[in-house]
Amino acid sequence: MKSQRKPDAIMFDVYDTLFLNDTDAWQRAFQQIAEEQGLDITGADLWKRWKKHEVGFRVWRTNMDAPETSPPFKSYETAWRECFEKVFEEDNIPGNAANAARRSVTHMAHRDPFPETVKALSELSTRVPLGVFSNADDAFLRPMLDEYGLTSKFEVVESSESAAVYKPHPRAFKHMFAAMQVEPGKAWYVGDHLYDDIRGGSEVGATAIWINRNDAKPGPGDATPAHEITSLMDLVEMFDRSK
Repeated sequence: MKSQRKPDAIMFDVYDTLFLNDTDAWQRAFQQIAEEQGLDITGADLWKRWKKHEVGFRVWRTNMDAPETSPPFKSYETAWRECFEKVFEEDNIPGNAANAARRSVTHMAHRDPFPETVKALSELSTRVPLGVFSNADDAFLRPMLDEYGLTSKFEVVESSESAAVYKPHPRAFKHMFAAMQVEPGKAWYVGDHLYDDIRGGSEVGATAIWINRNDAKPGPGDATPAHEITSLMDLVEMFDRSK
């Protein structure tokens, strides 16, 4: 792996970077919602209908052609409630959208770390300041980090909710680097998403590192990472080899 300058800090995305956040987990959560509310729909079907609206929210929330014209911030819990309201109204389902959104938040606080996450963060945290910025509500981000004893590994834990802005908006990254008291050009940002993480990190001048665990192939127009890794232990090696 190519050697480069040691960073003054390393910041991370969380979901699908440090913790697995797959479709199976979401569908289990939605199955619980359907059963708790006595809805005549499977969790998989409810999730599919809901996800259509949730993807629309992700597209709507940030205008990267003119970031400062992006719509006013709303938390995931608020946006998810609105997505449930649309599904229940469109399909005439007698569900409680607020309770469903709250249950989704509760489930998001319980995800499993990738096998090497704890080890890699433990090693890196003794060598360089670490931070987190996740598109997440604090109500599910912080309890999940606490559950695995990871909060203490980070100098800063920031979220879209605490910053009132979503990645890849440049203001999200500027907020994070200001909190870490580090210049973007002297920091690494590690994430799994080419749009939210790699584009956003690159555009403010950070070294954007793509963790590509599943051999995904970039599409036309996708951001180009400075480096690509398949495991967080690759990052430890990369840091140790930097000058």
